[in-house]
Amino acid sequence: MQLRAAAFESLLEWDRRWTRRLNASVGLAPVRILLRLVSRLGNGVFWYALMLVLSITRGRAGMEVSLRMLAAGAIGLAIYKLLKSKTTRPRPYQVLRGIQAGIAPLDAFSFPSGHTLHAVAFTVVAVFHVPALAPLLVPFTLLVAVSRVVLGLHYPSDVLAGAAIGAGVAHAVLLV
Repeated sequence: MQLRAAAFESLLEWDRRWTRRLNASVGLAPVRILLRLVSRLGNGVFWYALMLVLSITRGRAGMEVSLRMLAAGAIGLAIYKLLKSKTTRPRPYQVLRGIQAGIAPLDAFSFPSGHTLHAVAFTVVAVFHVPALAPLLVPFTLLVAVSRVVLGLHYPSDVLAGAAIGAGVAHAVLLV
């Protein structure tokens, strides 16, 4: 039991250390401006625009991709809301001294990162159907994930959990 507690504390310390390291760059104006923009686009604007473009440019096949992306988004949202309500983990800027929020959060809690969950889910579904989108979507998704920690809204473990959930949701949607 003591070993498990020590391992958990070690994980928490790793989380706090990397949150501090990454959040330190929020003081750099170009980094802050870029990651605020990425974060705002990751709220949904980028993904809905992508779904619209796919539907227009690829006809019926584009509509199928968009519908699968919407299904992944809805499932991801349900999981995200359930986990947020059960875990109620405070955001790093609320509890760690020296962590600066680079943008206002959309909700009160940290775990998991909904931005990352949805970015990964949408990217996996879109790239499965249109592999040529990978050079655009993979870097954008990575920027979304990094932005959440740099902006002081999430711990790395929140982002990793969001990515894992998003990948699982996408794979489930692709199996249907």
